[in-house]
Amino acid sequence: MPNPTPQFWAGPLRYWRWSAREKPAFFWSVVLGATGPLMLATVPPTMKRFGYERASPVPMTYPIPPGPRKTITGYDD
Repeated sequence: MPNPTPQFWAGPLRYWRWSAREKPAFFWSVVLGATGPLMLATVPPTMKRFGYERASPVPMTYPIPPGPRKTITGYDD
């Protein structure tokens, strides 16, 4: 009779070893998915420490020139 599947809460390390052998796709997808929040908390401060500065935002409108507009002459129909 094969060994029963270990329960996670009874022994997490034993369950992780079992799932790494028996279901590697699920195991590594959970490991990679768990690194996302960890990277969210560690990557921006690390990049700032190495001197990375964010680019200025792209302007969403055309800048209006200061002062009165010049009247165009010579192009009448």
